[in-house]
Amino acid sequence: MTDFTPVSSLLGGFLIGAAAALMLLANGRIAGISGIVGGLLRGERNETGWRALFVAGLLAGGLVLQLVAPASIGPSVVGFPLLIVAGLMVGFGTQLGSGCTSGHGVCGISRLAPRSLFATATFMAAGVLTATLLRWLGAVS
Repeated sequence: MTDFTPVSSLLGGFLIGAAAALMLLANGRIAGISGIVGGLLRGERNETGWRALFVAGLLAGGLVLQLVAPASIGPSVVGFPLLIVAGLMVGFGTQLGSGCTSGHGVCGISRLAPRSLFATATFMAAGVLTATLLRWLGAVS
C-alpha cells in the first residue's frame, strides 16, 4: 500500500466506467475485452473495424504510457514463452467464464446481470484465497 494513489485510482476508475457507459449508450455494445478480441479473431461480419480500433487504442495507450512515464512500466519478470502460455490460459478462462473481469466486473455489474454478479464474486474470492494462501506459504510478503 506504499504506492497507493487515490486520486489517480479514482480518476482511472471514472474514465473506465465512463468509457464503458458511453460504449453501451452509443453502440449498444459491452466493453468487455475478451468479447471484443474474440469477435475480432472470429472476424464477425461488419464488426471488425470498431473492434480493431478498440484493441489498437489499448495498445496505443500502453505505448504512450511507455513514452511518457517509462518508469511506470517495469521489465517483465518472466520469459516470453511463459507470457504466451499465461495469455492462452487467460483466454481459455475467459471463454470458460463467459467473459473477462472487465466485462463482468465493470459492465455486467453495472447492468445488474446475475451471471456477472456471481462471476465477479468468484473472481474476488479466488483472488483473496490465492493472496492469503501465498502469504501463508511465505511466497509473498
